[in-house]
Amino acid sequence: MERQLLVLALGMFAMGTDNFVVAGILPGVAQSLHTSVSVAGQMVTLYALTYAVMAPVMAALLGAWPRKLVLVMALAIFVAGNAISATASDIYVVLFSRVLAGLGAAMFSPTALGVASSIATPEKRGRALATVTAGLTAATALGSPIGTLIGGFGSWRSTLWFVALLGLVAMLGVSTMMHAVPRAATTSLRQRLAPLADVRISLTLLTSLFAFGGFLMVYTYAGLVLDRVTGGDARVLAGMLLFWGVSGTVGNLLCGRLVDRFSSRGIVAAGLIVGALNFCALPWTSMHPATAAISLIVWGLCGWGILVPQQHRLVEHAPHAAPLVLALNNTATYGGLACSAVLGGLVLLFVDRHYLSIVGALFIVIALGLSEASSRFVSKPGRRAGTRSTTAA
Repeated sequence: MERQLLVLALGMFAMGTDNFVVAGILPGVAQSLHTSVSVAGQMVTLYALTYAVMAPVMAALLGAWPRKLVLVMALAIFVAGNAISATASDIYVVLFSRVLAGLGAAMFSPTALGVASSIATPEKRGRALATVTAGLTAATALGSPIGTLIGGFGSWRSTLWFVALLGLVAMLGVSTMMHAVPRAATTSLRQRLAPLADVRISLTLLTSLFAFGGFLMVYTYAGLVLDRVTGGDARVLAGMLLFWGVSGTVGNLLCGRLVDRFSSRGIVAAGLIVGALNFCALPWTSMHPATAAISLIVWGLCGWGILVPQQHRLVEHAPHAAPLVLALNNTATYGGLACSAVLGGLVLLFVDRHYLSIVGALFIVIALGLSEASSRFVSKPGRRAGTRSTTAA
């Protein structure tokens, strides 16, 4: 099982690297293809939007297909998308290929998480989800810097070939090392969407939306928020964000183990409370390198640490629709990222950049309220929808 989980984690690592690394190569893309950076920036938008929107759709449409086949097809599409990007001579071909790569990611991620939850025993499910999700969090700490470094020695095309190679290795690993996973029972699209009627699932998804909207709002504008310690030096900023990425990976793996022993609700609540308090203090802790580094570590631990408990809660609420609800959680996470970028930009028109984290903390507090509302809703007898009544996760 461990080898299978590591192969799936490698695939997630490729997907995450593709999402985060493009921002660092946009100037090279714009110059090479004779376009503006703003137009080239749509590479990020199209990949993220395709990933977010198509993940639940593909999980529902392909839910009855053999899991191994879906994983291999997804990685093949992902590799093809990046290969087209790396060889394209026209920006519109590049943008189309980003949609293709995003579609592959949308097919792979929920399927991989669903397979991880199905091949693990219930007492090890949290650890299995954490192992696969660690690939995504590790991409922020390692994949993006490595890809950017490769682009620095070669070109932006080299970076995309690197991402394609990661996907190809993951595809070969799935083909040779993954055992056949039992095919899911055939159900209609309406039946697969039934879990959305469960208020527990809706509130849990809204928790992810607001939580990651708050946590990632500061990440989007980290260069402005941390300018007092970076002095505008991108290399210093990259070093500071490395603390965030590494601690996020650690938090993800740690909470994967904790969720097998303790309440998912309690872990999420603790992460949101500590995260909100940390963001409230950030306007002052970001004034000095040592305190800023500590804040980034706490931010990474709390921000990425709640991802696995959220996934665990959703699987408990709808075990027979795990790929769909996990795909919806991906949509909520990436939706939070997209919304935070837009809202953060608007907030900066009226609020000093160093206080942006206070607004992020407000979003996190709203997420805490939604999380607790979900737990309290299901604790009341006779109130259920979509799936059987259970105790709070």
